[in-house]
This record gives sequence, structure tokens and C-alpha cells, in this order.
Amino acid sequence: MGEIIEFPSNGNQAQGYLAVPSGGAGPGVVVIQEWWGMVPHIKDVCDRFAAEGFSALAPDLYHGKEVREPDEAAKEMMALRMDQVGRDLSGAIDEVARHSSGSKVGVVGFCMGGGLALVLACQRPDAIRACVPFYGVIPWPDARPDYSAMNAAVLGHYAELDGFFTPEAARALESELRGLSKRAEIHVYEGCDHAFFNDTRPDVHNADAAGKAWERTLAFLRAELS
Repeated sequence: MGEIIEFPSNGNQAQGYLAVPSGGAGPGVVVIQEWWGMVPHIKDVCDRFAAEGFSALAPDLYHGKEVREPDEAAKEMMALRMDQVGRDLSGAIDEVARHSSGSKVGVVGFCMGGGLALVLACQRPDAIRACVPFYGVIPWPDARPDYSAMNAAVLGHYAELDGFFTPEAARALESELRGLSKRAEIHVYEGCDHAFFNDTRPDVHNADAAGKAWERTLAFLRAELS
């Protein structure tokens, strides 16, 4: 099991959930939350990474607040200040690197966190070598990534029935990245909806697709961060 820690965020302090392998430090991974906040599912993802040998840190971008209703979650997401989010995420990269077995860091995000994973990979190309967005959305007008700056390989997981980020949008993202000579592999999971990886949401969870996405993610991160 992991623990809540504090870490530096550009002169301030941020909080996050850190889980490390029982045998010591592993490759570092930053896990970025869905629009619900630092909920048990995100902590569980960090614990699962630790059980697989990774050091995983999820920064709390809502600073202690959790939400349950979609309307409230959308308001919290859109109210995020991108400058503050950038500082917290950058601080999380530096913090997980301190608990890592190497200098390469990966980033994995879900829903809004998937979009922020792509943003962060462009903002911190010095550190991030692997980026895994799960059905990532970028709804903030001032957060458009400069993909030309990215040094990371990208493994994307998207859903056939997703109305937030459609399969067409996923293929367009893959085409844009490859057009910039970036290594990008996008998977679209048939019969799945947005948030299919979240096993605390039985209305959309798809165990088969989630298992495939998890195994692909582990193999990808091990290859890119070794």
C-alpha cells in the first residue's frame, strides 16, 4: 500500500499518493487522475503499478477535493488553472524520479488525466520517455500541446463508443504524432465506452478490454523505461 506525501511544486507544496515496490525503487510513473479527483481507484492504480515493480505517484490536482456528480466534476475540471496544474505535475515528475530506479519517467492518465499526460510529455521532454493516455481529453483552450516538443513514445487506449474522444479523434491524434516522426500506437477497444478501465464504475467497466490495456501498458513502460 502507498501513502500520501508532500512534494515541492515550484516554491509551494503539493500532495500526492506514492506507491513503491516492496523490494525497492522501480521505474518511475506519474499517474494522473480522472475528473473525479484523488479517488480510491487512482490510488489502486498506483498500488497495482507498485506490485508490478514500478514507483508510482499520483499528484492530487484538486488539493483534497473529491466529487461524485458529473456536473460538479466538469466544473472542477474546467476551473483548473493550467499554470498551477503544470507546476504540480512537473513537481510530481521530479518527485517520482527521486524514488525511481532510473532517470526515465513515464506518465499515465485517465480521462482529463489522459489529456494532461500528453500535455506534460510536451512540457517535460527532458524527463518523460513514455506517455500512456487512456481516453484522454483536453478541454482547456490554453492547454493545446506542442507535440513537436515531445520526446516520449505514446501508447493510447481509446474506446469505440466514446463520445468525449471519438475513435476518429484517436486516429487523428495518431496520424498527427506520426506525421511529426513521433512513435505512437493507438488502440481503439471495440464495444467499450469512456472510462472502460475504471473497475469502480460497473456501468462502463469492461474487464476484458481493461486487462488487455493494462498488459499492453506494462509491457510498453518496461520497454521504454528500462
